[in-house]
Amino acid sequence: MAPFVEIMDSTLRDGEQTNGVSFLPHEKLVMARKLLHDLNVDRIEVASARVSEGEKEAVSMICRYAASINRLDRVEVLGFVDGGKSVDWISECGGQVINLLCKGSLKHCTHQLHKTPEEHIADIQQEIVYATSKGLSVNVYLEDWSNGMKDSPDYVYQVMDALHTPHSTLHISRFMLPDTLGVMNPLQVIEYFRKMVKRYPDAHFDFHAHNDYDLAVSNSLAAVLSGARGLHVTVNGLGERCGNAPLASVQAILKDQFHAKTNIVESQLNDLSRMVESFSGISVAPNQPIVGENVFTQVAGVHADGDSKDKLYYNELMPERFGRKREYALGKNSGRANIAKNLEELGLELTPEQTRRVTQRITELGDKKEIVTQDDLPYIVADVLKHDTDGEKVKLISYVVSTAYGLKPGANIKVEINGQQYEGSAVGDGQYDAFVKALRHIYKKYLDRTFPILANYQVSIPPGGRTDALVQTVISWHHHDGILRTRGLDADQTEAAIKATFKMLNIVENELTK
Repeated sequence: MAPFVEIMDSTLRDGEQTNGVSFLPHEKLVMARKLLHDLNVDRIEVASARVSEGEKEAVSMICRYAASINRLDRVEVLGFVDGGKSVDWISECGGQVINLLCKGSLKHCTHQLHKTPEEHIADIQQEIVYATSKGLSVNVYLEDWSNGMKDSPDYVYQVMDALHTPHSTLHISRFMLPDTLGVMNPLQVIEYFRKMVKRYPDAHFDFHAHNDYDLAVSNSLAAVLSGARGLHVTVNGLGERCGNAPLASVQAILKDQFHAKTNIVESQLNDLSRMVESFSGISVAPNQPIVGENVFTQVAGVHADGDSKDKLYYNELMPERFGRKREYALGKNSGRANIAKNLEELGLELTPEQTRRVTQRITELGDKKEIVTQDDLPYIVADVLKHDTDGEKVKLISYVVSTAYGLKPGANIKVEINGQQYEGSAVGDGQYDAFVKALRHIYKKYLDRTFPILANYQVSIPPGGRTDALVQTVISWHHHDGILRTRGLDADQTEAAIKATFKMLNIVENELTK
């Protein structure tokens, strides 16, 4: 049968130990509500006892909320072997569970506490008895357990033997085994966990991973494979140094790779991630599994083609499962398949030739390292369809615009008008002004003609676009007795203005040849 794994989220306690992160009491309450009610985690660790008055306020608020939904037993607070002070602090906040921090390695016991194992064990026992008398449930952390198993396993067993005996009057719900410094690999986790489970088969063991070697998720899975009944995680992998095991990744691996059962509501993971990202100020990497911005975006056109034919590039990590959707990037690697997917979602139908031209325009933008979003796509389509390059009578062959300190910008251009090529150059007050003056020079010198006078010039990002990949330039021209408006769309402002200008020139040329 598939095992059931408890998930304990420590974002509000261990996650807050991320450098630069400090949650306000009301932020902790909002996140606790999301974790307990919407995500349905089994337990949350919300603070360390006696840290500050602000923490006391936060814990009290969370405890009141949890009690109102009959989940107070899921709220846990880290406490210390301090003669009952942590127990009293937690009781005053209305808490019911203490996670008692004890030393899980001989080195920590003797070098940090300056006590013998016997003295430390006696202090722990006294603390547990007092906590129980105050009505608290007790879980025990064996801090630095990983190094304890490496360097002083006899000490670990000595502590466990004293706390977990068949007829002990000490009531300990869970023993929580942390890799405090993130030094273990999966093979070591399996070895040490199996030793613990074999020696104490009826004990409930949790595993608390740190990610210093980028092995927190792998080590968590190894712990479950070896008998761990609970795992500790944080949202977005927040935590001291390199952080903890990220909740979303652990959940996905437990379900898909190990077929384990949890109580997690997966569709809430992305919303929770965004909330914690906002409150913590720590951005989620765009390629972080499950919750990263780009992880459900296909870039290569061949992938979009395979998806449209038989979902060839799908796996069990379906975006809808996590409250998200699959997207197809628009860039130089997109290809027609990606663009067709985006057009389909927008409800736009193009001919193969139109799709080719839109693809070509997006590829050009990609070559300029611009990222085009789906919101930009309708404007590109409109621009391409309105600008029929096959019917152009006035074409830009090449141009160079330059600027230098202390000198006016200059432009050298080559154009084709009705099949004949012409060259011109000029200087102006700006790059575009120089370009237009060079054009006017060609029209006056070679054609003895002028073209409409510029009336207005506006530059903007297309409405609805989410990036600055595109610049929209709308130019108004005095033409006959009215105003002629043309628009250019490009990543570069000058290029967009040039495109708008050539649209105008083609309109005028077509009028002359009618």
